[in-house]
Amino acid sequence: NTTEGAASTETKETGCVAVLKVAYVMTDSVIARYTYFKEKSGDITQKGKNFESELGSRAKGFEQEVANFQQSAQSMTPNQARAKQEELVKKEQNLVTYRDNIMQELSGDEAKLYSDVYDQIQVYLTEYAQANNLEMVLSYTRGGAIWYSNKALDITDIVVEGINKKYEASKVPAPAK
Repeated sequence: NTTEGAASTETKETGCVAVLKVAYVMTDSVIARYTYFKEKSGDITQKGKNFESELGSRAKGFEQEVANFQQSAQSMTPNQARAKQEELVKKEQNLVTYRDNIMQELSGDEAKLYSDVYDQIQVYLTEYAQANNLEMVLSYTRGGAIWYSNKALDITDIVVEGINKKYEASKVPAPAK
């Protein structure tokens, strides 16, 4: 007694047949096609480009300062040259620290985005499963635990459409009172 979207299992002890309604989503596809993810991911990419530009400007300024020092070092006293070298070493360390902080911030932004997206998908799938009497929604990823699944059980497109509608609806400003 197997219906489309349901798996039948029989227990030996009781001889009962239980119908388990199961569906799956292509996790990577849901994430990649989720409007919220695309928007926020674009924001992070833009932030990265802005940081890259700022870092490039700072690096050019530093390189120019090093070049100026190399040209004028001959006319400096040993103490002046040593002091300028120490100043340049500190500036280089600050530049490296700035770059590391940027990378850490962008990495944190990306991790938070994925966490938020997974949470939102979890909430949506719970609502969807309850509304459609599903007992289980599986995550299908290449190389994951599922090697084969009947395409009729794939609800990826439905989920993408639904979660995007829900997101778009959440962006509509509340009417003014």
